[in-house]
Amino acid sequence: MSNFILRTNRISRGGLLLLWLFICLATTGFLYAQEKAMDTIETQGLVKAGDKSLTLMGPQLQIGQKLPEAILVDNAMKEEMLAEHFGKVLIIATVPSLDTKVCATETRRFNQEASGMGPDVQILVISNDLPYAQRRYCAAEGIDRVKTLSDYRGQQFGRSAGLFVKETYLLVRAVIVADRQGIVRYLQIVPVAGQEPDYAPVLQAARSLL
Repeated sequence: MSNFILRTNRISRGGLLLLWLFICLATTGFLYAQEKAMDTIETQGLVKAGDKSLTLMGPQLQIGQKLPEAILVDNAMKEEMLAEHFGKVLIIATVPSLDTKVCATETRRFNQEASGMGPDVQILVISNDLPYAQRRYCAAEGIDRVKTLSDYRGQQFGRSAGLFVKETYLLVRAVIVADRQGIVRYLQIVPVAGQEPDYAPVLQAARSLL
């Protein structure tokens, strides 16, 4: 009898392991297929770098749509789900690189504005910079009210929100305002690379959700 129970437990453990492996493989396959499908969607005419039109990859985010699920990486190299920030009004600024003058200026501006927005507003700055570079920038510039996150691992957020630039492999400059449930209520894609966003309507949209 004890041998039968032992064999049954082994089979049960083996079956659970196989089930777990199947779920992992199925999930990986689904995510890969989803990523490949997003790569087939291209949008032109929204952003220019000089006289050249840039190509945005992935489905375009729309007002009224929920923010896409995405895993980002914080300055300590820890993965973080975007949905972890739901519950607060979100201002999400995507920038090409914090190593550039315009992106650095924009992030400083949002850091200044954060002090007047109150605890119910979270400002995130997302780029494809490595987390180490983001951490150095924040330390050097005294960025302490804005949270920087990296989309460098697969560009999940950029590709799923239609903000990933095909030509540069960077994120386009854009600002999203979402409510506490993660529903997009305002979206601004800066039409000319190298220009800062229009801050006033962003801040107004965020305050209207408080």
